[in-house]
Amino acid sequence: MNERAPEKIGKYHIKRKIGAGATSTVYLADDPFFEREVAIKVVYRNILQDPVHGQRYRKLFLNESSLAGKLQHPHIATIYDAVMNSESHYLVMEYVPGGTLEHYCHIDNLLRYSDVVEIIFKCCRALEYAHRLGVIHRDIKPANIMLGEHTDVKITDFGTALSQFAEHTQISGVLGSPAYMSPEQVAEQPLTHQTDIYSLGVVMYQLLTGRLPFTADNQFSLLRKIVNEPPLPVSQARSEVPVTLARVVERAMEKKPLKRYKSWNEFSLDLTEAFAHLEQPKDRIADTRKFDALRKLEFFREFSDVELWELLRISSWKHFPPDRALIAEGNLGQSFYILASGKAEVVKGDKQLTRLSAGDCFGEMAFIKQVPTPRVASVLSSTDVLLVKVRAAALLEASENLQLRFNKKFLQILVDRLATTTDMVSRA
Repeated sequence: MNERAPEKIGKYHIKRKIGAGATSTVYLADDPFFEREVAIKVVYRNILQDPVHGQRYRKLFLNESSLAGKLQHPHIATIYDAVMNSESHYLVMEYVPGGTLEHYCHIDNLLRYSDVVEIIFKCCRALEYAHRLGVIHRDIKPANIMLGEHTDVKITDFGTALSQFAEHTQISGVLGSPAYMSPEQVAEQPLTHQTDIYSLGVVMYQLLTGRLPFTADNQFSLLRKIVNEPPLPVSQARSEVPVTLARVVERAMEKKPLKRYKSWNEFSLDLTEAFAHLEQPKDRIADTRKFDALRKLEFFREFSDVELWELLRISSWKHFPPDRALIAEGNLGQSFYILASGKAEVVKGDKQLTRLSAGDCFGEMAFIKQVPTPRVASVLSSTDVLLVKVRAAALLEASENLQLRFNKKFLQILVDRLATTTDMVSRA
């Protein structure tokens, strides 16, 4: 298991080894076809040939490889390819630079409360997406959540996942990591998405306090505590944790599913409300707030979560006080804008043309014409405004789905404006 890294695996050029575990080694490699870096997880051959556990490990590999290309979410690590032959078993995955959340589960290296909430919120949205596709992870833990820049997370390792639409035999029995298992998982009862809610609650507990809610000298005692004993209250594990966050954790970790969050949306909503009471860096608008703001707007009602996360990635956000020019008449425009909050007015010369409120879009001709376009009017903020700016070039490079969503909205805007103009002319 300590052999030198191979020069190539399949068509992939190996750069270096980036990790190793009990069952596999992970290499950083170049994908020459797509010109991107990838991570390749190679299962040890002797593990697959083990006379006692070999079949189980082959099933775990098959389980994860069956999801290749199916879970397309910005906070789930993408599996690009899976290879199974007599020589080797390996997965080709999205490479996520940076380590796992394990690094931030120690009392001397904890994250800001606001960062913890953002991370858990993004995990909620990713696992809600997986749940809608009939997938329960069953092994949510810090080691399976990669952390990139700021709070950009990727959930990994769906080897033990339970899939409603799997074409192969599902792995049964006690699976996962004992410290993060739900009581019903320990008891081998039928599982729903609420088992992942419990496990994510444990991850949040650990990120906030630097310790696990249950500890024991052996695995049997640990599992018994999970089923029968209450966890150490968050306030005792770390007294300065805000009460609002402690309540969220404790509800997520309720032993009985009936008392736990019933849905990922319910969990997400409480995180959003708790986030609003936390101190945050003044120079950054948190992704949690951005996503929540977009989701509440009628403009984005038909957009999927995946499309909203993509929009966050390609957009920029900024606060403006009242009486500021958001765009100026005559200037060349290469972006369009959406009011996330606040009010504004459209002005041409000294004449007010119309008023704008949260959810309204303006400047979209820059995208429709696909060339820098002179602004035909100015837009001034009437109140404090939170403005979303999207460069036309960035949207042109975005996914086809996101472009189609915006094209549909822009067409509706043009139809509405034409109807308004026709009505005004008819009354003249």
